Amino acid sequence: MTDLLETVEHETGPNPQWCVLWLHGLGADGHDFAPIVPELVRRDWPALRFVFPHAPVRAVTINGGARMRAWYDITSFDFGDAAQRADAEGVQVSVDQVNALIAREGARGIPPERILLAGFSQGGAITLAAGLARSQPLAGLVALSTYLPMGVEQARAILQPGAHTQPLFMAHGVFDPVVPAAAGEAGAKAMRDLGFDVLWRRYPMQHQVCAEEIGHLADWLQARLNAA
Repeated sequence: MTDLLETVEHETGPNPQWCVLWLHGLGADGHDFAPIVPELVRRDWPALRFVFPHAPVRAVTINGGARMRAWYDITSFDFGDAAQRADAEGVQVSVDQVNALIAREGARGIPPERILLAGFSQGGAITLAAGLARSQPLAGLVALSTYLPMGVEQARAILQPGAHTQPLFMAHGVFDPVVPAAAGEAGAKAMRDLGFDVLWRRYPMQHQVCAEEIGHLADWLQARLNAA
């Protein structure tokens, strides 16, 4: 049985019927994106439960083996070979941990079709990997400033029937010095080629989020809530 990760939670109202599970980036923790809630949520939305898990602490090769919160080890700076760059075993363990949190929300009364999985950078990579392998589709996927942490053929091999029905919002900064925009765009193309409905946006920013992006994401989330 997969151990549950520790989480930071914020509910926008009593008895939430929707959940947004948000994964932070390398070296951050679950507190990193908690401040986005008041900027993102609109007044007429139903009550939401935001769940921000802390990634496990592990050694990260590209950072000299320093131990930090990370969803998987990164062994190379080369984005040209994502399958070699990302630690496949670590990716799978994190996907299992995410699925355990999704199952917990089901036990708390929020089924997969009312759960949105979001992530930034490394967290976005796990969002894409988890989305591909979902046999029970979620309400939507959000992958920000990130890349597909595997080759296209490997992604095709783990793709579950119906997983492509999950709407996907992907966005990237054109000046990102950490994850090149080209890597994000390649990931968006791969997901689109696998059948996903991808909304891809670029912004004049670095490895971060911006107000315009949050506004566009809120519009996209509004459509997911309205579609239920």
